[in-house]
Amino acid sequence: MKIATPDSWYRIQGLADGVTHIDEHHIKPFFRCNIWHVRGRDRDLLLDSGMGVVSLRRTVARLAERPLIAVASHAHFDHIGNHHEFAERAIHRAEAGILAEPTRPATLADLYVSDEIFTARPPGDYDSTRYAVVPAPATRLLEDGDVIDLGDRSFEVMHLPGHSPGSIALWERATGILFSGDVVYDGPLIDDCYHSDVDDYLAGLERLRGLPVRTVHGGHFPSFGPDRFRALIDEYLAGKRRPGCPDEATKK
Repeated sequence: MKIATPDSWYRIQGLADGVTHIDEHHIKPFFRCNIWHVRGRDRDLLLDSGMGVVSLRRTVARLAERPLIAVASHAHFDHIGNHHEFAERAIHRAEAGILAEPTRPATLADLYVSDEIFTARPPGDYDSTRYAVVPAPATRLLEDGDVIDLGDRSFEVMHLPGHSPGSIALWERATGILFSGDVVYDGPLIDDCYHSDVDDYLAGLERLRGLPVRTVHGGHFPSFGPDRFRALIDEYLAGKRRPGCPDEATKK
């Protein structure tokens, strides 16, 4: 397998609404986290930080230019690997312990990290058997309903456990943008991690479904619009709802 260079590790794409998409394109799609950067008037938002095998802050210059809050959608290895590089770090309190002490089992690295997840090996002396996330204790603990304020833009924290206990999404009502983390994306949703809960997942997706979204930027795979958003949720709900379980949507 070829070895990637640090400068080639990250791919950067500017999108509409002042959103920048960053990803580690030498990681295969299923394991490749979407990293989202939003520029604000007073400070920037970074949602998730990738695997951490190449420095994000040093390689992507725009992330070191201004004050920035690095938010973790949850504490799995592919989302928090570079959080230690940023002074301000936020995560839901249910997974703050993992961010502070990110063991291989707790972050799912034991389960998923191997040479097979790459199309090109990370540079340097990388070794999958020695891979570990660097501890990055949170400087802010998030709760449902909290607001990430960038000065001219604000994002509401939605606590949506199920994939993991501290999974969150960020909702910008003014633009209809939802950063959905691993709660919903256009690919196979994972609800069988060691700390997943299918009942919580169902409840969270029911809650999300009624949002007037315009654009959804997920934790993996390409972004999508409102029709695909509802179709993905409905597909999951139909596949997971237990016989005889009432449809919460019909109660409203």
